[in-house]
Amino acid sequence: MTIMTSNNYSNFTSTSNHSENGDDCEKHEAIMYESIFGISLAMPQWEAIGTAVILSFIIIITIVGNVLVILSVFTYKPLRIVQNFFIVSLAVADLTVAILVLPLNVAYSIRGRWDFGIHICKMWLTSDVLCCTASILNLCAIALDRYWAITDPINYAQKRTVERVLILIIGVWLLSLLISSPPLLGWNDWPDHFDITTPCMLTQKRSYVIYSSLGSFFIPLIIMTIVYIEIFVATRRRLRERAQASKINAMALKSNIAAKTIEQTTNNSGSGGDRERESISSELNHNEGHMDDGNGIILNSKDKKRKKKKDKKKMTKDSVKDHKKDKQKSAQMLTISNENSVTDVHDNDNENNQHGNTDLRTSVIEIDKNNSKLCEVATMINNNNNNSMCHKKSGAVYQFIEEKQKISLSKERRAARTLGIIMGVFVVCWLPFFLMYVIVPFCASCCPSDKLVNFITWLGYINSALNPVIYTIFNIEYRRAFKKLLGIRA
Repeated sequence: MTIMTSNNYSNFTSTSNHSENGDDCEKHEAIMYESIFGISLAMPQWEAIGTAVILSFIIIITIVGNVLVILSVFTYKPLRIVQNFFIVSLAVADLTVAILVLPLNVAYSIRGRWDFGIHICKMWLTSDVLCCTASILNLCAIALDRYWAITDPINYAQKRTVERVLILIIGVWLLSLLISSPPLLGWNDWPDHFDITTPCMLTQKRSYVIYSSLGSFFIPLIIMTIVYIEIFVATRRRLRERAQASKINAMALKSNIAAKTIEQTTNNSGSGGDRERESISSELNHNEGHMDDGNGIILNSKDKKRKKKKDKKKMTKDSVKDHKKDKQKSAQMLTISNENSVTDVHDNDNENNQHGNTDLRTSVIEIDKNNSKLCEVATMINNNNNNSMCHKKSGAVYQFIEEKQKISLSKERRAARTLGIIMGVFVVCWLPFFLMYVIVPFCASCCPSDKLVNFITWLGYINSALNPVIYTIFNIEYRRAFKKLLGIRA
């Protein structure tokens, strides 16, 4: 927000503070510098050129980054999911900051005076507060959305409809309008006469400063802090529970292997296995010529073959149905698992292994199933080769469980790092500005320099350039979408 800036700031602050606090700030005459462009500047020509280049670069980065985010969601199929509407809303807010607010701020800072009239001034200030507040409130909405998705994944997955998300987004923009519009309705201390020497700045009325700063920053900051702490705690607890469950499963698996080994040894030492094999063999010989179909009808050899083919087809169909059911269950579980991500994104370390986690889960399930079957067969027929294979498979499963525990700890560390980046960037960018915004109207002797004011103001604006990076760089799908839009080969 452009609350205080330009070389006329000292004069404006003195006039504003004099009416309520007394005046401890000295008035300074604005020093103007000539330029090769034939216009006077508020800073030396080389400094003006450097400032224009740097700030223009920030504007371009902000526009390009947020446009890429918006296009990615609407053109790249994997990103067309309902929770990404919050990211689009955030990108729209940051994009409007870059288009409606920043260029005029650059001109105002370099020129040292407002040349665009009272109506453009009011539009500019209102757009500034509206768009910056919408950006901050969208960050708050994203935090709440992820908190609900992590703490109540199953129920919230059903509640998170397009209508519900759009209502939340509309609520963010309406609340932003409610915070930014009161000065237009008379809650201001703007001068009655406005000319090129009059600074274009938001009202310094204390009541509005408190109202707007609470709604635009301090309340969202408190909400985001509490929510991200809860997300971090919930994520760490869940990862530890999974690690503990994995350890218990590993112990149970080892106990199962030991029990099977003992059972096999017992069968080898006795004659029970021989008698069982003889019984099975005699039963097969007895039914070699005829077979009961289960309904009391004795079948001959030809009927028996047809019966086997029919049963085989039936078993194949049943297997296909069971496989489809398993895939549906797996898809549901993976959907819930994806919601558990702190940043609601994929956290694969290797882009080439994007399906690695899914395949690994499938593999370990198959290994576990095959391992159990092999152990049972090895125990029944006392086959040493199969028993050796059983132990090898068991070792693979145990090794996988150990590796899974390490991955869980790695995810926990990444979650903490991501939360730290999100909150750290937000606080660093906006806290200095809002502290200045709140303190100056209540402190008659607080007169920050123009350069300090401009630096702190643009530090807040930079958050709009960093948001596309923070909320997309951890997501492999966004990176792929960006490469596709930019024509870069993956």
